[in-house]
Amino acid sequence: MATNESFLTGFQVNRPLLTGGAVLTGIGALLGAAGATMVCAALATAGRSWVRSLDTPPTVLAHRAMHQAKVASTAGLDAWRAEHSSPN
Repeated sequence: MATNESFLTGFQVNRPLLTGGAVLTGIGALLGAAGATMVCAALATAGRSWVRSLDTPPTVLAHRAMHQAKVASTAGLDAWRAEHSSPN
C-alpha cells in the first residue's frame, strides 16, 4: 500500500505528494501567466509599430469610412423618397 493509504478507515491522501503537486501546479500557473504576458507585450509592440508605419492613420480611415457611409445613406434615402413620393 502507498503511504497514508487506508481503505478501512476512509479516504486518506498522501499529503507530501499532494503538497508537491500543488506547489508544482502553482509554479506552472505563474510561468504560464508570465509567458502570456510576454506574448501580449510582444504583440502590442508589433501592432504599435505597424500602425506607425501606415501611410494613412487608422483614425483618418475611420472618419473617411464614416463619411462615405453617411453619404451613401443619404443618397439611398433620397432615391427611396424620389421613388415613393406621393402625388399629394
